[in-house]
Amino acid sequence: MRRSALGSMQVQERTFFKRFDINLALLIFSLNVIGLINLYSATHGVNVTHTSRLFSQQIFWLIAGWTVYFVTTLIDYNIIRRLSYVFYGANIAAMLAVMFVGKKFYGAQRWLDLGFFRYQPSETMKLAIILVLAHIFANKKNLRELGLKDMLYPAIITAIPFVLTVKQPDLGTGLLLVAIASSMIIFIGIKRSILISAILAALIASPIVWNFGMKEYQKNRVLTFLDPGRDPRGTGYNSIQSKIAVGSGKLLGKGFLKGTQSQLEFLPERHTDFIFSVLSEEHGFIGSITTFVLFIILFFMGLKNATQAKDRYGALVIVGVMSYLFWHVFVNIGMVIGLLPIVGVPLPLLSYGGSSLLSTMFGLGLCSSVAYRRYLF
Repeated sequence: MRRSALGSMQVQERTFFKRFDINLALLIFSLNVIGLINLYSATHGVNVTHTSRLFSQQIFWLIAGWTVYFVTTLIDYNIIRRLSYVFYGANIAAMLAVMFVGKKFYGAQRWLDLGFFRYQPSETMKLAIILVLAHIFANKKNLRELGLKDMLYPAIITAIPFVLTVKQPDLGTGLLLVAIASSMIIFIGIKRSILISAILAALIASPIVWNFGMKEYQKNRVLTFLDPGRDPRGTGYNSIQSKIAVGSGKLLGKGFLKGTQSQLEFLPERHTDFIFSVLSEEHGFIGSITTFVLFIILFFMGLKNATQAKDRYGALVIVGVMSYLFWHVFVNIGMVIGLLPIVGVPLPLLSYGGSSLLSTMFGLGLCSSVAYRRYLF
């Protein structure tokens, strides 16, 4: 009996390592290590007593994140599919709760205080939209060139959390929700006439949104992006300091713990939104481009797993998660080097934050779950 049980365990262990995508896990872990190195530097400037605690907390979130990753890998993603609307509804409820009992920081009400950490529902909502849209599109018999009727329900699913997010206010995250949903729709295929109409509608709506939909500080961010020198000590400060940090790193960087912009605390939010600025200053172009290439490899590895998925739903989930990662990386790096306006978007796997890291690891765990089950035997 003991030999039989032992033999069964050995077979299961061999099966796990055969099916588990170890390359994906190692790539994610490499980005985590880069993130920890930079976070250690970013949180050890002048005010060591306060900021060093963030590094210890991030290690805790990484352990929790990897636990979520492995558990999600072992769970059949089709079980999670059956819970997609429950997950979506719970996130909507949490976002509504934010409006009434949410904690306010820097003028924005985005977090729920759960005691042991602050939970940001808009982060997990990105994954909820991916799960629901993948479920909707996977049930359609013909996915070629979605028509207006096919688009109505997914548009409503996306619009509800978008409005709730913009109300917080968090326009950047709201636009990310739309970008993720749009990426999944474009990947599937949409009629050209609808795509052109959507672009024209966005162009027509732009001046209306500018005059009536955007708050003053949001307008200032756009104006500062166009001309950072118009308010160098106010709205333009973050962008200017970030570009100084990135540019001063040159080819090889100033060295670990030697970045003047971060160590002397000129660089704002250096442990979250501007973590890539710390990387660029201390490790230069070589360190920055190496990290960027790792993200590119992650994207292609994910899309390869999507082509090998055993069903349409699994493929769409991976496409959604890769879209989630792509837009975060694109917007974050774009804003720190001055190509995009400053918005509160963290860099996945590198920036400090519990909600962001757990959401990212859960999303990547879903990709791992799909890859784990691409083999039928």
